[in-house]
Parts: sequence; C-alpha cells; structure tokens
Amino acid sequence: MEDPQVLPTSDGRGGGTVTEKYLVESKQSASHVQLACRSPLCAFPLDGTALCVWSSEDPPHQLLILRGHHQPITAVAFGNTGSPLLVCSASQDCVISWRLQECRERVRRGTVPHGLVLGALLGQVSCVRYSPDDQVAAVCTGNKVLVLDVERRCTRLELQGHQGPVTTAEFCARQTHLISASEDRSFKVWDYCEGSLVHSSSVLTAAPLLSLFVDGGSQQLVVGCAEGQLCVFSVAEGHHYRRVTRVDLRKETESFATRRGRSRPGGRPGERKLPPAHELDRGGEVDAALPVLGLAGCDLSHILSPARGGSLAPETAGGLWVGSAGGSLVLNLASFELEAVLRYKDFRNLSIQVAGSCAMTSRDDKAFCLLASMFGNEIAVLEVDLAALGRSQQRPIPGTHLSVLPSSCVLPTSPLYFGITEKKSSQPASHRQAAARSAPRDQPLVFHSRVRSSGYTSAPHGRKGLLPGSPVGHLGVRKDYPADSSVPTKLHRQLAVTQGLAAVRCVQFSGDGRRLACGLANHLSLVLDADLSGTPAVFSGHDGAVSALDWSHDGRWLLSTSQDGTLRVWSAQRRELALCVGRDRFPKAVRCAQFYHLDAFVLLSAGPELQLLRCRLDTCKDEIRRYRQKSSCTPVLGLPTAGAAEITSLSAINEFYSHLVLTAGRDRTLEVFDLSVGRSVAVIAGAHSRPVHHICQNKGSSFTTQQSWAYDLFATIAIGDGIRLWDLRTLRCERRFEGHPNRCYPCGLAFSPCGRFVACGAEDRHAYVYEMRSSTFSCRLAGHTDTVTGLAFSPAAPQLVTAGLDGRLQLFVAE
Repeated sequence: MEDPQVLPTSDGRGGGTVTEKYLVESKQSASHVQLACRSPLCAFPLDGTALCVWSSEDPPHQLLILRGHHQPITAVAFGNTGSPLLVCSASQDCVISWRLQECRERVRRGTVPHGLVLGALLGQVSCVRYSPDDQVAAVCTGNKVLVLDVERRCTRLELQGHQGPVTTAEFCARQTHLISASEDRSFKVWDYCEGSLVHSSSVLTAAPLLSLFVDGGSQQLVVGCAEGQLCVFSVAEGHHYRRVTRVDLRKETESFATRRGRSRPGGRPGERKLPPAHELDRGGEVDAALPVLGLAGCDLSHILSPARGGSLAPETAGGLWVGSAGGSLVLNLASFELEAVLRYKDFRNLSIQVAGSCAMTSRDDKAFCLLASMFGNEIAVLEVDLAALGRSQQRPIPGTHLSVLPSSCVLPTSPLYFGITEKKSSQPASHRQAAARSAPRDQPLVFHSRVRSSGYTSAPHGRKGLLPGSPVGHLGVRKDYPADSSVPTKLHRQLAVTQGLAAVRCVQFSGDGRRLACGLANHLSLVLDADLSGTPAVFSGHDGAVSALDWSHDGRWLLSTSQDGTLRVWSAQRRELALCVGRDRFPKAVRCAQFYHLDAFVLLSAGPELQLLRCRLDTCKDEIRRYRQKSSCTPVLGLPTAGAAEITSLSAINEFYSHLVLTAGRDRTLEVFDLSVGRSVAVIAGAHSRPVHHICQNKGSSFTTQQSWAYDLFATIAIGDGIRLWDLRTLRCERRFEGHPNRCYPCGLAFSPCGRFVACGAEDRHAYVYEMRSSTFSCRLAGHTDTVTGLAFSPAAPQLVTAGLDGRLQLFVAE
C-alpha cells in the first residue's frame, strides 16, 4: 500500500469545487464492490481481504485496517445508529460486524482488533445492509436475501422469490419492510419480522436493477438500473408502492443543459469550467449508458441559490445523489429535475475518470464521493464543495422580480391605464358637472329623529380583497372557504347535461360560486345552478365545439371560445349575445380568451400574437337595425411571442389587479408578458416535452386568502408529460405530478381555492387530486364512463365538479 496522496483540483490548490482527499492503489480491483460512506467515514476493501476505514477528521496517513477475511471482500456497509457505530464487511467465506470504537481502542493498545462473525460460507455476497436499529442485517447472496440477527449471530430468515441474482437491498425506516432488487428487473418488499412477501413489482426496465434508495422526507423509493433509468415509487402508508414517475437520466442531462442555456458563471482562476451537461453521455460506451451505481441523500439547500426562495423549501423537497460511471448527478425529488452535474473528466488532476463502483454521503456544505476505478486498482475519496458546485452551475436568474402582485401603480403611459381611467370616468365630464350642480346639498338622508350610524364618518375598515394584490370580495359573502377542508371525494350528484352523446369540454364556476357554466361539443354553452339543479340556460351561436369559458368578475357576462375560431360574450341574465369577435378582425383564429384587469379588458390569442382589447358591452339593440351590435371592442395592444409560435394557452388573473400574463406556445415554451410596460419579460424554453395545452394559475377566490407567495404558483399540463408546478418568481419547476394517464386527449386542470390541491382529468375515466406537497395523487374520483376532460373547484365551498366525454357532470363534496 502506497502513502496517501492529497491532490488538489486543476488550479493547483485545494479548496475548489472538487478535491481529491485520498488516493490508494490496492493490489486487487474493487470495481463492482459495494462501498460505504457515512460522514465523516469511508470504508472500502484494501488488497482484497482487508477492510480500510478512512476518516476526514483524522490525518491522511492514519487509517484503520481491519483483517479477518480469507476471501476478497465484496460488500461493505455502515450501521445506522451512532452508539455503537458498526461497519459490516462480507465475503464468500464470512460476514463480519465490526464495532469501530472498540477496534480503535484495540489498535491504540497495540492489540489486533476483531469483529463478530454473523454468518459463514453464505456464498457470493453482492450487498449487505443494516436495519434502522442495527438489530438485523440483510445479506444478498444469489437469488435470495438472508436476514441475520446481529446480536445472536444467526440466520433469522431466508427470503426467496427473485428469478435472478439479488443486487441490492434497502430497509424502510418507518416500517418493518425490506426491499430487494434483482437482475430479474423487479423489486420485492418483504416484512422481515414475519418473513412474508408484501409487494412484488412488475418488470420495470430492460436492464438489471443496481441500486435502491428510500427517502424518508418525501416517502419515496428510488430504483436505479444499468441503463440510466430511475423509477420512483411512493412508500407512504396506503399507497401500496404506486409508481410516481420514471426519470431518464440522459434526457434530464439534455434538459439541464437547455435550462442553463449558454450562461456559464466564472469559476476559480485556472479551474476548468464544467461543460454542457449533455456531453455527459458522449465519449464512450460507459458514459452513454449512465449506469446508476449508487444513490444517496443530498441536502439541496447548499446547492440551490439563496435567491431562489419558493413555495417548496429545498429541505422539504429533498435531493438525491446519483452516482454513475462518468460522474455524479444531483436530482431534485420534488421536480425530478437535475440541479447539478459533476463529471470526473472535467477535473484533470482526478486519478479516477471512470468509476466501477461508488458511494456518496453529505454533511453540512460538503459531500464525499468514494470511487473505485473500473479499469484499475485505484480507490479515491473526493470532497465536493456543494456551494461552489451550485455556483458553477447556477441557472440564469430573472433580471427583474416577477410576481402577479404588482409592486407599483400603473403609469399613464401603460396600456393598462386606459382601463383604469375608463372605470373612473364612466360618464362625460359635462354630465358629471351638471349632475353635481342640480343635486340638492345639505339635505338629511332620512326623516327619522334617530338614525343608526352608517359609518360614513368613521375610519374605513380594512376589507379582504379590495386592494390590488389580494382577491377582490363579492357582495353577499356568507362565510369563508374552510382553509383546512379535506378533498371533495363524496359524490353528491350526477347529471347528464344533454339527451344525446354530446361531450362536455370545459366547466367554470362563477365568482360567487352560485352558477356553473359548461361548454359542450355540440356548439352549446349551458349555465346551471352550482348544485346541478334546475333548468339550465342555453347559449347557442357557435359553429364549433366550445373549448373554453370564462366568467366576468361581476358575474354579468360569460365569455366563450370555440373551435370555429370566434370569441363570443353573452349576457348571463338575458341569455343574449353581446359581442362576437372572429376572423373579420384578426387574420388567425381566436384560440384562447378571458376577461382581464377586473373586466376592463379582454385578453385573447390569435396565432402567435397576444391581443389586449378594451370592450364596451351593451345588449340594447336599435329598433330599426337590430342586426347591428351596440357592443364594440378596440384593440389596445398586440404582442408577438418570442419564437413566433402559435399560442396554445394563456392565463391571467382577473380577480385582482395584476400586470402579468402567461402564455404557452406550440414550440413548448412558456412566456411571461408584463402588460404594464407592454413587453415580454421572461421565456422558459422546453417547459414540457410536448406543447402545453392548458395553463392554470393559483388565483384563490373571494372567500379565502392565501400567503402572498402562493399566488405566484401556476401549473401547466401537456399530453404525455404530466403536470408541472412552477414558481413565477424563480421560473423554476417546483414539483411534478405524473400519476394520471393522459396520452391522447387534452384534459383539464384546476387549483382549489385554498391552494392546497391540484385536480386534473385523465383517460382512465377518473379525476385525480394531488396534494401540493406530494408528488403522488391523494385520491381518484370515479363515476365517469369516458375520459374526464374538465374540472372546476367551487370558490365558495369545498366542492369539485368534473366533466367528461360521456356528457355527464359530477359534483363531489367534502366528507
């Protein structure tokens, strides 16, 4: 054994992003051997039969060498409790458990340290793990898993069922479950106390499974395979190990490079900057496969920029170290996106460029990677500065602070200023002056001697939602929306809206929660009572299926868009058409539209342009020329998208004054427009793998309030790519929801008024409800006989309406 070598990074000094703290050349290769890391310790086989324990707190030359095996060590693992700290080494001849503190004391006294033999002649051991309380140890040998009693030093159970060699195992901390993965490409869950099989998965991938990791914070199981795929499952109670998502590491590295763009923050003098992450899969057959050699937890708070902030704190999201042959990756377990990519070849002074096995651990702002060379006998310990790694791969931060809550008033030069002046001066000045002169002055309001005070002379009371930046209240509010309400899962009423098989495309509640509008594929729009009772009001006039609906803030008008390319505004009370805008005004068909800025404007998209219209709505008709509309609209502003791609969806807040508008393009981009200055302020490229067909903002309602940052959350949905939750302040994906099947038909999306739930439709005839801080669905709502296309939460009560291609509406209420 040669002396330890402490090698700095390429700048010739220590303290860079990656530092090689220790290097040793063994007489026998440790490739494909299970290594162990537990901060500040690393354990690995040395010269085949010896166990070497290295500590970052000890001098580099001071190592703990433990001998007792006669065959090469094939697996090493640390215990989970600190008193006493255990380390287990396994070979073909025996499995030994060592107490590190006792071994160190024996070495100081000059005696030979020894361990406890847990089992002998168990076969070729591929993996060994301690239980959370260190009472038992799981040993993977051949096609079976042996459960050994550490205290009694005997075999407690023998678990058989895999069709191929077992490659790895992992214990669940909250349950008496042991998870094993095999080359048969499946994993099994055992109750190691009773010896029974709890769950058996199907074949997950085309390559053998190599690694497992259970994240206690998010209650997720991550399974890694030899071809660079990660399968994520939920281990929460009652979820029965349902699949959450699948992550393709090669695609994620390409997406990571796209998000970073060409921005490369400067590094230390002489240190080579990290190249684009998509190059990780180039340069050789090993890198192209990206085998998942090891998984370990990671603290994202040291990698993510402090300016990120966000609704989901990094410590609640959880991170994951993914060790591969050519580098290590940091995965966010909430958004399932890469936060950092570390490639060994980018640091010239590292002795190991291709790893055959690896182990990782993190403590504070440092991480240690234990590597064994694939083609040589070298074993190295790398120290990674997590803060420096985050700075070197930091994503571009928006130049201006973006929020749906405006930080300043609208300037007179702003396009939105016309809507405000129009609201203030609804009558000409001459009429207002004449009315003021003719009005009686200093007259009593009533003729009674005693009048209850109207409160005009008292200080104005703060009313929830009347100021810009908070939801605007409706008159006649009966009670607030319960913020701690449960998910509406009880089916209250089911209604077939038409006699034929007309599909319901979309649904929308009015702002007061008393009426429900639904758009049908037979060109009609219906307005019903919120409880789906009574005779619906029918609005006819479109020549195509109604694709979207929107209520005005005061509830007087209903806006509808259709596949015929027109926008129509209806009087909700008179059931008459007030305004029709189509191809006669815009060269492209109108695809999306909504009321905006407290009904002062109408937003619409026509081709690649976002249009802002100022509308004057009037249902009165000329007795002579009844065919002519008195309503009119005036274009105020037209803004093209950055990529000149057709706008597939748009969203803006009409419940309070907001300057920002969100759009999704056919080129899979999201763009943010600030209409107070009349320009685009941010673009998110590659938001989904397919074009976004619906954007939904967390708008709340007039019956409840949320924290200010919650209004900056919005969700996007794309066919075949699930739902992504975004934070407008950082333009980052905060969480991903992929538990619902949606491969062909565009399904709807809705936020609950309390901001705690997201609901979406699916093609398996169910509606799915997700909790905002969990990546898997909370419940599935059945009852439809075809695809669920539209959903809407009631703004006034914990109720949910679902609509489907079967032409039915279903009303769900909370238990």
